[in-house]
Amino acid sequence: MTSLSELEEEKLKSDIKEDSSFASVPLVGEDSPSTSTNKKHSHSVELKLSEKFLMSCPTPQEHRRRRLVSWGGAMELQNNTNKSSTPEITTFSSLVHEKLTTKSQRIRHKSLQFDESLLYEENSRVIYIDDPERTNDNYDFTGNEIRTSRYTLITFLPKNLFIQFHRVAYLYFLAIAALNQLPPLAVFGRTVSLFPLIFVLCVTAIKDGYEDWRRHRSDKKENNREALVLQSGQFQPKIWKHIQAGEVVKIHAEETIPCDMVLLGTSDPSGLAYIQTMNLDGESNLKTRYARQETTSTIFEASIISGLIKCEHPNRNIYEFTAYMEFNGKKFPLSQSNIVLRGCQLKNTDSIIGVVVYAGQETKAMMNSAQSSSKRSRLETYMNRETLWLSIFLFVMCSVVASGMGIWLHHNKGQLDTLAYYRKIYFTNNYMNGKTYKYYGIAWEPLISFLSSIIVFQIMIPISLYITMELVRLGQSYFMIEDNHMYCNNSSSRFQCRSLNINEDLGQIRYVFSDKTGTLTENKMEFQRASIYGKTYGSASTMLHVLEEQNIVDVASGRQRWKLKSEIYVDLELIDLLHRGSPGDEKMAAHEFFLTLAACNTVIPILSHDVPSTCAKSGLHENIVAIDYQGESPDEQALVSAASAYGYTLFERTSGHIVIDVNGQKQRLDVLGLHEFDSVRKRMSVVIRFPDNSVRVLVKGADSSMLSILGEDKERNENIRLSTQNHLVDYSSQGLRTLVVASRDLTHTELEQWKYKYEDASTSLVDRASKLRQTAALIECNLNLLGATAIEDKLQDGVPETIESLRQAGIKVWVLTGDKQETAISIGLSCKLLTSNMQKIIINGNSENECKVILTDVIAKYGVKSSDGRRNQNEKCKKNAKNDNFEILENTDGSQCSGRKEEGMDNNTPLALIIDGNSLVYILEKDLESDLFDLATSCRVVLCCRVAPLQKAGIVDLIKSRTDDMTLAIGDGANDVSMIQMADVGIGISGKEGRQAVMASDFAMGQFRFLKRLLLVHGHWNYHRVGYLVLYNFYRNAVFVLMLFWYILYTAFSTTSALTDWSSVLYSVIYTSIPTIIVGIMDQDLSPRTLLKYPKLYCAGHRHEAYNMLLFWLLMADTLWQSLVLFYIPLFVYKESTLDIWSMGSLWTIAVVILVNIHLAMDIHRWLLITHAAVWGSIIITYGCVIVLDSIPVFPNYATIYHLVKSSTYWLTIVLIIVIALLPRFVLKVINHAFWPSDIQIAREFEIRRNNHSESLE
Repeated sequence: MTSLSELEEEKLKSDIKEDSSFASVPLVGEDSPSTSTNKKHSHSVELKLSEKFLMSCPTPQEHRRRRLVSWGGAMELQNNTNKSSTPEITTFSSLVHEKLTTKSQRIRHKSLQFDESLLYEENSRVIYIDDPERTNDNYDFTGNEIRTSRYTLITFLPKNLFIQFHRVAYLYFLAIAALNQLPPLAVFGRTVSLFPLIFVLCVTAIKDGYEDWRRHRSDKKENNREALVLQSGQFQPKIWKHIQAGEVVKIHAEETIPCDMVLLGTSDPSGLAYIQTMNLDGESNLKTRYARQETTSTIFEASIISGLIKCEHPNRNIYEFTAYMEFNGKKFPLSQSNIVLRGCQLKNTDSIIGVVVYAGQETKAMMNSAQSSSKRSRLETYMNRETLWLSIFLFVMCSVVASGMGIWLHHNKGQLDTLAYYRKIYFTNNYMNGKTYKYYGIAWEPLISFLSSIIVFQIMIPISLYITMELVRLGQSYFMIEDNHMYCNNSSSRFQCRSLNINEDLGQIRYVFSDKTGTLTENKMEFQRASIYGKTYGSASTMLHVLEEQNIVDVASGRQRWKLKSEIYVDLELIDLLHRGSPGDEKMAAHEFFLTLAACNTVIPILSHDVPSTCAKSGLHENIVAIDYQGESPDEQALVSAASAYGYTLFERTSGHIVIDVNGQKQRLDVLGLHEFDSVRKRMSVVIRFPDNSVRVLVKGADSSMLSILGEDKERNENIRLSTQNHLVDYSSQGLRTLVVASRDLTHTELEQWKYKYEDASTSLVDRASKLRQTAALIECNLNLLGATAIEDKLQDGVPETIESLRQAGIKVWVLTGDKQETAISIGLSCKLLTSNMQKIIINGNSENECKVILTDVIAKYGVKSSDGRRNQNEKCKKNAKNDNFEILENTDGSQCSGRKEEGMDNNTPLALIIDGNSLVYILEKDLESDLFDLATSCRVVLCCRVAPLQKAGIVDLIKSRTDDMTLAIGDGANDVSMIQMADVGIGISGKEGRQAVMASDFAMGQFRFLKRLLLVHGHWNYHRVGYLVLYNFYRNAVFVLMLFWYILYTAFSTTSALTDWSSVLYSVIYTSIPTIIVGIMDQDLSPRTLLKYPKLYCAGHRHEAYNMLLFWLLMADTLWQSLVLFYIPLFVYKESTLDIWSMGSLWTIAVVILVNIHLAMDIHRWLLITHAAVWGSIIITYGCVIVLDSIPVFPNYATIYHLVKSSTYWLTIVLIIVIALLPRFVLKVINHAFWPSDIQIAREFEIRRNNHSESLE
């Protein structure tokens, strides 16, 4: 950044001083006793003076200018002092956004005044309440009719064909069929040549058409539902699809919202409504929405409703809404809490009235219905490489045929009238006798022969492979979904396959990037510890479990009794202080602490008078009220429940006030404003007017953002602060989630100043969030520390075992979390990600230079090699790993099984890298990326804490862009979406943080422990199945094409065929396709029990054992041998016979089908009834089709099969072909299994012996 001239700096300072609302706040950069000696050159004018001034509460001690680095959104940059830094807004990195196919965004730093001079006509839309005609005349709004279908009757055929022909292979086969329509190139019948392509297109079109028909049926049902709409002063039923923007709609309880509506009024006098957003984001807990008091008081009284709403244009963000309303001469802001969205359901509220702002396709629900871009599997990419080689083979064969024809014609040009295959005159007994062939001359015939050969050999590129892979993946997905071992009882959810393109990638994962909260942990928060006035509470010795009866009687002390849904542990010493302690600073601090917990939140109290059986028996049911807290954050629910357990019960909330029962005394607190939690400030605050007319701001947030905005006061307060900080470190080391609680009184001047700015910011349609953050900074400063909370988020079941199994499988697990470093380390130890014998490398840099020094020292200390130097060594390790026999009784460490050991260690001590987001800011944007990559990949474990969402994606991209290893990201919240989309495989957890992660994922499941079975079992199966499927399809088609090739060479390069057109077409479509599909779905090389017991078996996917170039070339060599046997054995057997060419063609057809099916049978590991039916049934089907074709008199092969099957020579020939063709393959398999067995072969042998032993015992 360039420095400022003094003139520019002074000009900016003068502009700031003109704003009277900031007159009392000292400017950063002005000379003062504490800053004059340390004044340095400024950075950007707008960034440093504007943002630092507005986003923090400046103090004289803030003399040091801190450097901002743009990476990954809002970062926390720390001072060199011990204090945590103030959160500052930074720009988003374009690097990661390009990877996520979104535009790079940069936060615009504006002047201090909220500039509203932008043209609203371009940035907003105007809705006239109860005036849809005027609304829709001025603007071209869509109706409320939705359409999720893709096609109509008119567009289905052209649109579907256009989409299908995006596959280049389809264009290839279309060109082949077009060539066959030309008379000189008509090798097959013109209709027959179109059959394979038409078959594949029709199957896909039928599938697409059926899916679209279901969408049409669903759309019709949805569009024809009815809702009550205000018409001529009365609410009358109206079909959903006819509702327009601007109309006033009334919704009753349990009804679904038909469109996005701003609330005007509810049946609740306070304007409160409860909605369930499960259909939108998957969350089952209730949300509160409010109608503005200005409209609630008049909406049910006035018969005529008028006004206007100016709001933002439609967008996909379901968690934000920016607008303001002009109603009865007043202008007031609207936010997310004032809008109900389409698809939500009204709960616990009799009715609501709202005005439509977004309808139909413009609703947020419909704008979020688009699916994420599909991913391509790694194996499919490799398949394209082999397809290219097959294309080269095809070109070579066609060139050989064309060249041979040219040479043959040149040597025999004088005998063309009489030689076989090239007679220019027909010699027949029908009308063709004496007529001449269309002979184009020696110059043109080779070219025609080349094109004709392409048509004959067209199935060398297997068109059926594409549809076969789709069907196999669909079948695999079905069995993954139906796997009861991956069914989550807690959420009653099954495994979900949201992408069918990457099933096999699950078997090749090398890196797993996991979120912590809600992914490794339950996201079920329990209040455990509290630090109040420098003293910690909640130790095991003073804790008491609050049972139902105790929660009702003891805490409530005989007054209004509240029964909490959750069970809470309370500290008896703290209870005694609150209820019986003598007045003093400590008791007052505890009182304000729990009052803040009860008031500073957005939870909804749900009251019910259901009497529990235990209370009914004791006769205490008269004043008992059961209370359940619903909220978007489990943390808030835990804190409010804890406050209630200690006697501070929140039991009523409206848009303007809350009511808290404080030890039996009800206090109504007016809510003047609320600044919700965001990732920039990392705190939330609420401005409360107390009954004594005093006004206070209550704040809670992360310690990194709270400790820097506390006021500097007495020495005692400093001691309390230090004690609290020590308690925070202690809580974090126990794996607890911490928050700091603080408050302060607001003077009348500060309140008026804030109210003016708050109203201005909240009604802004431009950069509202940024302006609200700036407004919050006015009051979120000089706070009085009240204490800190510690909440436990327990590990999910099976997490340590899953991580250990993944590690043994050669998979590196990296945890990327936004929690504190101490919390992350503690969770890492409890889930066995970190072990006591690991050497921990901790990087907490506060500058680029410091990070560089730390990285350099660590790399030198542990001898970390560069990625280039390791690459060659890793290749050798991979080769050696192939010969590293699997020991079935030994579970060795997974880092060795994959052929890659952690480098850079002078001894056997494994390394664990722990790095914070602040350091990543400097590293990922500078030239330190390669050093971080070298160090991270040398470590057994990487733990990133305090990271932003885009930094998570950046870490994933660091591995993806520098290695060929497959990556998997797993998370449960919206902050994990970037990481999930960046990884090769993204998995969403159906947790308590909504469905954003699930909606952006490729697969979804209920708990982290299912990842073990998904990868080690289904991933292993899918990879080996699909790998074999692709190779087998290449072999199956190549052996058939080579057989035709030998025949063409034998018949003077004439491109004639001994097989009928239909036999050639049906070979890959019907004769041999069904066994391939069944084996691809059902075959299992090993049982789930073995795969889970020995995770090392997963490493076969890392070594590409099921699909690699060596296997491809060996298979092609075997294919060449089998095709030679297939062609020449019948010729040798029948060389002295009078067997005609069509009879020979029937023999070859049957023989090749039997050959490829027995070849397949040799590789099947798991024989089921359906497998037998598919393999042997396909042979029977082939015989049936041949009999049918040979029974048609017009075909040249008429009745040939009937003569062949009567001869024993025919059957002996088929047996001879099968034995000789497959003998080399059988011998090599036996030798390989005996002398060079793979891990899988050893495990399978062990499994067979174990099963035989079990049967013998039975």
